[in-house]
Amino acid sequence: METPPREQVGSYITGTPMPTQDEKTMALIAHMGTILGNFVGLGFAVPLVLMLTKGKESSFIREHSVESLNFQITIFIAAVVASITLCVGIGFVLLPIVGVVALVFSIIAGLKANEGQLYKYPFAIRLVK
Repeated sequence: METPPREQVGSYITGTPMPTQDEKTMALIAHMGTILGNFVGLGFAVPLVLMLTKGKESSFIREHSVESLNFQITIFIAAVVASITLCVGIGFVLLPIVGVVALVFSIIAGLKANEGQLYKYPFAIRLVK
């Protein structure tokens, strides 16, 4: 009996089939939803809800939701530090940089999710497993 061929997803090799279009869309929402959520201070809410609901059904959605949630926690910590440093002036430079980094990396991750690839944020503190 032959083992089924392993498929390559991004830089990861998994034994699971390629994600469906619905899974890709939900993973995309896990990343892109944070952009809208950051405007009201709840950037972590979208990936958290997806992780708790759809993450039970799909490991692909869970992986993207966890990664997005970890990145949003990291961005929140960076924004708090930048806000504290507003008193000494450096925060006026750091706060926009944090915002641009959050926007750019969320878009990149969303595009990778839509292609069916797993994406790891380069600066994320991985607290949620």
